[in-house]
Amino acid sequence: MAWTNPQPTIVWASSSSVYGLNTKVPFSEKDRTDQPASLYAATKKAGKKSIPIFVAANHGTVARDFTYIDGIVKACLGSLDTAEKSTGSGGKKKGPAQLRVFNLGNTSPVPVTDLVSILERLLKVKAKRHVMKFPRNGDVPYTHANISYAQKEFGYNPTTDLQTGLKKFVPWYPSYYGDKKAVAR
Repeated sequence: MAWTNPQPTIVWASSSSVYGLNTKVPFSEKDRTDQPASLYAATKKAGKKSIPIFVAANHGTVARDFTYIDGIVKACLGSLDTAEKSTGSGGKKKGPAQLRVFNLGNTSPVPVTDLVSILERLLKVKAKRHVMKFPRNGDVPYTHANISYAQKEFGYNPTTDLQTGLKKFVPWYPSYYGDKKAVAR
């Protein structure tokens, strides 16, 4: 087995879903991550089917701290730039590996209904909304990241809001996946 010198730095990108059923927001890097809940509808197709719109208990808002990919990429690169020197050489460990967790988000949770409304305007179609009671074990009603540690350590500063991000995403998606009908809209 060959060892590199210095050892490579690794960035592991995750999701706010790891905070699971935490009730304290905004989420902090020190929060527990041992009560997971699955993301619902992340890979569902919209098409002509109805879109499930969940309403939290007592008709509360379901919101997400949507973060555009450019901010996440910059943050991953920024976190690499703050890595300390290698902990080993030739396979011999000199000390414990550095491990830090950074929360990344836009710090502006947006109701999921607003996401659907923005997409309706951009796509010039009316969504068939199917309002449903929020599932007990399906997902979390609210995500909101505390990004102060990432700001302090490497100047993380998300600059793309949801509407701007969707304006970029809507034309990109069909062009990447080859859906000519959607491009023509």
